[in-house]
Amino acid sequence: MSFPWGVGSATGVGSYPGDDPAEALRIVLGELPELPHLPELPDRGPGADLTGRSAGLLVDLPVHLQPSGWRFADRPGRDLRRAHDHLARDLDVLEELAGGHDGPFKIQVCGPWTLAATIELRHGDRTLRDPGAVRDLTASLAEGVAGHVAEVRRRLPAARILLQLDEPALPAVLAGRVPTASGFSRLPPVEAPVAEQGLRQVIETVCADDAAFPVVHCCARDVPYGLLRGAGAKAISVDLALVPERHDDAVGETIDAGVGLWLGVVPGTDAALPALKDTAAPVRKLWQRLGFPPARLAEQVVVTPACGLAGASPRYVRTALKRCRDTARMLHEAAE
Repeated sequence: MSFPWGVGSATGVGSYPGDDPAEALRIVLGELPELPHLPELPDRGPGADLTGRSAGLLVDLPVHLQPSGWRFADRPGRDLRRAHDHLARDLDVLEELAGGHDGPFKIQVCGPWTLAATIELRHGDRTLRDPGAVRDLTASLAEGVAGHVAEVRRRLPAARILLQLDEPALPAVLAGRVPTASGFSRLPPVEAPVAEQGLRQVIETVCADDAAFPVVHCCARDVPYGLLRGAGAKAISVDLALVPERHDDAVGETIDAGVGLWLGVVPGTDAALPALKDTAAPVRKLWQRLGFPPARLAEQVVVTPACGLAGASPRYVRTALKRCRDTARMLHEAAE
């Protein structure tokens, strides 16, 4: 196995509180030096949120904001310009503060199925309802994210880029639990092979020629591990508290296949943290239950918060990231 991160690594999921990208990035670089990432700041408003930020990367598919959420538009407007401005500012700060970074560095975008479940068509139905519209969105996203990765690589020429695709809605898409725009019914489930192919299209387009290392994050129940592996994910990021023992076989197959496992073990909102050994205990318990050699744990596992930290206080953010880093170090030292 070969991973772009070092043994005993920790990282963040994506979002942070506040509206100052420079301050957020300084915190990330200070607290997560082994595997930093580009923070997302949804407190800045429309265009900085998960959907709007990634919708701003779509090629030839403009969006605008309606009271019900993001919707495809006939032409670019103010809301799309805001999304572009937020991202441009983030990339300028990234180059200024981390331009010389020569290790792994992670960026995050929303995956195609979560976008399809949240962006509305021009007449108001969710994009997920229309297979043709989903195909157009997927192709547009793949092209746009490929350009985004190329721009990040230009700004960080010595870094190894990791691309995290956020797919919190994927289990609901597969299970037919996504509500219609009216909220009175549910959209039909998407067949697993179709979902896998859409995600694979984005990964293969963006990560061709080793342009980026693909990670898929799903902080929901019923993570489809096999589907994500089949789509080309080389690491899967989950909230460990939402991983039941009945998923042990799927998790074990993922580990056995040499796919990285990013485990969220620190609460994403302000909480009184237990002793360090108690934070690490669920990771050790999972690994022991699956029967893999202890030495592989620190190589294959990355420790993260349970989800994004946008709802946390600035003080807690530092505490949570330090706890992730200390937990990863403890797991590494215990395995030596």
